[in-house]
Amino acid sequence: MEKNNTPTASQEAKVKNWIIGISIAIPLAVAVLLFMPAKLTSLGGWVYFLPHLNAVINSAASIALVVALVFVKQKKYSQHGATMTVAFILGAIFLVSYVIYHGAAESTPFGGEGAIRIVYYFLLITHILFAAIALFPILFAYYYGYTNQREKHRKVVKYAYPIWLYVSVTGVIVYLMISPYYTQTF
Repeated sequence: MEKNNTPTASQEAKVKNWIIGISIAIPLAVAVLLFMPAKLTSLGGWVYFLPHLNAVINSAASIALVVALVFVKQKKYSQHGATMTVAFILGAIFLVSYVIYHGAAESTPFGGEGAIRIVYYFLLITHILFAAIALFPILFAYYYGYTNQREKHRKVVKYAYPIWLYVSVTGVIVYLMISPYYTQTF
């Protein structure tokens, strides 16, 4: 028997406001951190390990997303929910790590030349654009899934899932492409 997590109209309105606020605040905070003139250098050199950790986290999140899709296709909904929760938690850990790194370290310029430079910047720009909008549908999809509002969940997931998977996978690809140009070591 499934538990009923269906919220009241008042609870749902509050959650929607939180989701909208978070979906706006986090990309703005990331943009400020990326472009702030002075970095938080007091955090020390350990932060240069974070891009490597972030790639591992993104890889694990990508795997969790694919496994979750397999589970939902097999109608194994509790396994699907558990796997999506893993992906969600990995995404949250990634976001904290990403914010710490970009608050403390200068961005690394890409050193590739020729056609690979076009590929890199295409992937980077599309990754950034989708990452900026990803939280909104992801948070709604997770909320609707958690509260067992399956019809709303399905409608949002049509957009949330491919965006999230694209952002996760391209994050790893962008990391692999730029990692030879990191000048700081941990």
